[in-house]
Amino acid sequence: MSDSPYTSPQAEPNEELRGGKYRTKPFDIDYMPPGIPFIIGNEAAERFSYYGMSGILFVFLTSYLKDKAGTDTPLTPEQAKQWVHYFIGAVYAFPIVGAILSDWLWGKYRTILYVSLLYCVGHGLLAVMDFPSITGIDPKVMLALGLACLAMGAGGIKPCVSSHVGDQFGPRNEHLISRVFGWFYFSINLGSVLAMVICPWLLEHYGPGWAFGVPGVLMALATFTFWLGRNRYVHIPAGGERFVEQTFSENGIRAVLNLLPLYAFIFPFFMLFDQTHSAWVEQAESMNGNFGFFTLLPSQLQAVNPAFILMFIPLFSYVFYPAIDRVFPLTPLRKIGMGLFLTAVSFVIVALAQQSIDAGDTPHMGWQVLAYAVITAAEVMVSITVLEFSYTQAPHKMKSFVMGLYLLVAIALGNILTAFINGYLHQQKEAGSPLLEGAAYYWFFTGVMLVAAVVFVVWSQFYKGSTYIQGDASSEDAVVQ
Repeated sequence: MSDSPYTSPQAEPNEELRGGKYRTKPFDIDYMPPGIPFIIGNEAAERFSYYGMSGILFVFLTSYLKDKAGTDTPLTPEQAKQWVHYFIGAVYAFPIVGAILSDWLWGKYRTILYVSLLYCVGHGLLAVMDFPSITGIDPKVMLALGLACLAMGAGGIKPCVSSHVGDQFGPRNEHLISRVFGWFYFSINLGSVLAMVICPWLLEHYGPGWAFGVPGVLMALATFTFWLGRNRYVHIPAGGERFVEQTFSENGIRAVLNLLPLYAFIFPFFMLFDQTHSAWVEQAESMNGNFGFFTLLPSQLQAVNPAFILMFIPLFSYVFYPAIDRVFPLTPLRKIGMGLFLTAVSFVIVALAQQSIDAGDTPHMGWQVLAYAVITAAEVMVSITVLEFSYTQAPHKMKSFVMGLYLLVAIALGNILTAFINGYLHQQKEAGSPLLEGAAYYWFFTGVMLVAAVVFVVWSQFYKGSTYIQGDASSEDAVVQ
């Protein structure tokens, strides 16, 4: 088939498309693709909605949850951690479904648009959950339904958005991919920091209805923003049968087998990192949040992480990475290894703070601010790097699938295991044989992370992979006929 104005890489970037057709090849340009601002704006609003909701979930479960009669029925901290981490686990398990729908049947654009509507429904259910006298439904049932919709919506979007970013680039501007993934992550955390300041305040002063409702409005805005950019995107078509062929081709199987061990080493990172939404919030409730001109609520302290991200992304990209690279070559795998060790250091800090709490003191939240600085540096080195690395190591028709695989193996399994551990600890406490109480809980996870980091460094010496960039003929996949 010959190139048309809708598929030609030489087409003008700002040309308005007609007839409902979309461009299917990257532009032949050496600057930023025109669809990137819409994707970044969408991601900022979507992340506000997700982190606004998830940031208050632990506090809601332990302080605001009611039964059908309107009576307070809060969960224990261990039970709340179970709910939080099973939810996060589900959010990161569903991406593999969204990835298959995207790469096989619908394409990334339609998949993102369709599941965003389900995402909005989930927010709506949580917003009305606090009014059982009106809905006639037990808040726990409404909570479960809302979280299920959110998990399917947020999960279905995740593998598609990051690979949709990469699809906008061709051979001439592929050198900008690393920078765009940094700014993509920047937009995520801009939405996050606003959400984690505003939503806990809404919960404290106006109740769960407003606290869950405002993120829902932002999700609707995110969906609208994404739709506005439809004529500016490069729409890589769904692979259809070719997706299946590539997945089970020699290149596809090799890519998966290469990346699975990497993801297995990464999941302990998320066992620790995502506890900033649960165990760290619980610890902050026993700390002094007075910073002189303002006092932080325990759940608001989570905003420190995305705030540090906003500072660290340019700092690492333009200062730290170039400085380290002058000493020794800083490969993606070396960045990840350094980040894993930093994660363990962050838990050493919160373990020491917990020892002070166990001794009857009230340490300042500055302890956690320091821990957030360290774990955020680790996040920059691990999470951003794995996103970019996964995209480049995935064959063309498997981009979303590989992203979904990463989210399933690394993040979902990490959170599910954390939830399982907390469920077991709750059972032991109920049976009168408590385990890993106080600082011992944090020291346990520190040990897990250190072991994983050491083994990762050894494994990384033997990694071999291939790089695949859209529009680069030299990296076309070999398909088994």
